[in-house]
Order: sequence, then structure tokens, then C-alpha cells
Amino acid sequence: MILSEKETTVIKDLQTQEQCCVEKYERYSKLAKDQVLIDLFTDLHGKEQKHLESLTQVLSGKVPSCDCNDSDGKDYNPAATYSMAPSEDKKTDCFLATDCIGTEKLVSSTYNTEVFAFGDPGVRKLLADIQIEEQNHAEMLYKYKTVNSMA
Repeated sequence: MILSEKETTVIKDLQTQEQCCVEKYERYSKLAKDQVLIDLFTDLHGKEQKHLESLTQVLSGKVPSCDCNDSDGKDYNPAATYSMAPSEDKKTDCFLATDCIGTEKLVSSTYNTEVFAFGDPGVRKLLADIQIEEQNHAEMLYKYKTVNSMA
């Protein structure tokens, strides 16, 4: 598969967003106070790294396989750590989770738009799958916030 100049530019832009997500989750896993949130950030870091690797493969002319029936968001059931009472740790973790939800919304929206720039159905399927996974990441973060009385 050979990408057009426009397709190449789109993939590189998506790589930049994914790299930002990888770095954000790595940094936030060190800033988070709650081990449940640390574990979630660590998990999402790995998933964003996989997205980045998939985009790199597309740039090299290969389209990796994908699973378009992802259910991570639906299946995620985090344990509650925080009570209803406010605390500095809870405030910090709420900020981190909320910021990441905003990032996931932005990235998901970008995939939703950019998928139409590609002629290859395999690339479109991959980008659509990544977009669904980004939505799942936001859902997981929202569930964390909800169970911890942050939403």
C-alpha cells in the first residue's frame, strides 16, 4: 500500500496525538495518588503505545489487523477508593482523570473526521477501531470518576 501525501500527513498528525497520549499517561501514572487510577493510566499508556505502533506500521505500508468489537469501556468496573469526603489526593486524581477524558474526546473526534481521508478500506477500519478504543478509554476514566464520587 502506498499512501498519498495527504494520507501521510494525516497519519503523522495522528502519531503526534498518540505520542502525546503515551507521554500524558506515563506522566500521570506518576502523579496519581490512587493505585486504581495509577493502574488505569498504566493500562491506557500501553494501549496508546499500541495505537502509535499501528500508525507507524501504516506509514511503512502495512495495515495491522484490528479487533472492531472492543468492549474495554463496557467491561471496566473499577473499585472505589475515595469516599464522598473531599481530600487533596481526590482533588488531584479528579483533575488528572478529567483532563484525560478531555484528551480522549479530542483524539476520538480527530479519528472520526480523518478516517474519511483514506481510500484503503483496511486503513479506514483500523482508524475506526482506534476511534472506538479512544471512546472506551474515556468511558473507563468516567467510570473511575463516577465510582469515586468525582463526576
